[in-house]
Amino acid sequence: MAKFVVAGKANCPHYAKTELVADFLGKNVPDFQVHKIVQAPEDWQKWLQELCKKNGWVHENSPIIWRELVDRGGKGLLLGGYNDFMEYVQGYYGFTSDMMTTLMLKIARENFMSHENEREDETFYKNLTKPMAIWVSGALSTACANLIPTLVNGEVFGQAKEVSLHLLQNDAPLGVLEGFQCQIEDMALPLLRKVTVQNTLRKAFMDAEVIIVLDDFVPVKDQSIEDCYKEMVSFYQKLAIMIDTFAKSNARVIVAGDYILNLKTYLLMQNAYSIDHCNFIAVPTQLEGEVKALLAQRLNVNAQDVKDVIIWGNIVRSIYIDLHKARVSQFESAIWGPPEFSRPVLEMLQDKSWTEERMMEEVRSHRPKIQAAVKRELGLSRAAAIRKILHWWYFDSPPGELVSLGVISNGEFDIPSDIIFSMPVRFCGGKWVIQTQLEISEETKNKLKYIAQELKLEQRLNFNPVEGSDLESSSDQDLQLEKESNKKRSVFF
Repeated sequence: MAKFVVAGKANCPHYAKTELVADFLGKNVPDFQVHKIVQAPEDWQKWLQELCKKNGWVHENSPIIWRELVDRGGKGLLLGGYNDFMEYVQGYYGFTSDMMTTLMLKIARENFMSHENEREDETFYKNLTKPMAIWVSGALSTACANLIPTLVNGEVFGQAKEVSLHLLQNDAPLGVLEGFQCQIEDMALPLLRKVTVQNTLRKAFMDAEVIIVLDDFVPVKDQSIEDCYKEMVSFYQKLAIMIDTFAKSNARVIVAGDYILNLKTYLLMQNAYSIDHCNFIAVPTQLEGEVKALLAQRLNVNAQDVKDVIIWGNIVRSIYIDLHKARVSQFESAIWGPPEFSRPVLEMLQDKSWTEERMMEEVRSHRPKIQAAVKRELGLSRAAAIRKILHWWYFDSPPGELVSLGVISNGEFDIPSDIIFSMPVRFCGGKWVIQTQLEISEETKNKLKYIAQELKLEQRLNFNPVEGSDLESSSDQDLQLEKESNKKRSVFF
């Protein structure tokens, strides 16, 4: 019994005709068997060269046909290409094909589409067998509890990606973490492959692809800010070492919380040497959403109708809220347009003094008021902010929409290099891109310089070395700035 092997490119019309002839003979000729091998066009040449090298054959085009003696084994016997096979079946079986070229081309296109669909299905199931490792540090925070369902239900990474979830809360009672683990497992989510918990940094972030850091440090009773900073610096340096040691080299690290986000992100970035600096980001999206909500109340629209509010600077501390590019849609006025029609926010605000005088105080007091009312941290809005940024990081932000993000500065907008600074970006192709084409005024640049110097002072207060040439003011001016920074945290407009 002889078995014929027919191999070719998925989009090859000669392979399509050879395949149909071989199928016909397989159904109508006793002891005639055929095995087919289809290769993608981009993979064909390499595959063919390896096959010919292995068997000592010389062949260049698609298709290639050879015989295998099924009962005896051993090396196959090369028959040749399309013409060789057609001559063979005509001579041995008296069979000829009158298939027209147009039909051959049509079948070749259908073969190619079917092959691509099969490859997509294969990729889909392969992805399911390799779950994405997601680590959350600060797992007992309210934000984590609100974030987990969206991480494992396909909402962030897509319906084709299974995840393994690893929860870390340093020095937390293990029983509490295990109880949290049981709650997650009880959700029985189809994309959740595994859940683990741990309360030490030993082997933390093993094979991590996504790392979400939610650990916050606030001064406890009778503790100075400097002592709190020392504790935070030590902890985040240890986190960074674990990330550098065990996480994948392309891991993406996202930092969120209520306090000194820029410095935390900077510490992780500086001490995790093996990971690209662009893979560390701080999230001002929660604050951005709060500003949009306040503007929406003033404009009598939904918060989602306010776009392109830019948060510059040192997240949660000294920031500049830039409304010059902000736009609002669905605003009731004499001018109406299609759903995508929008107008400048500053032009629609009737009370201009509000943005200059009272808005600053409302932004400062907004989060503390809600925290006092609910008597816990604002986990829901923080989780929504993280979910949104993560999804955009993998699947791009909405076209034309500006996103505020704390990222490493390389001198854009005259901001000093090597500091984490919140600025406008867009997500595209799995990366964030700073929108350097935006024009800003000299007044704005001066405000950004002030914030940049505060960030440099933060590094000094946390015993990170800063070269004197990096500071744009004298030591006396730095001292004065330090005193002012300790008195209050500024919000500019």
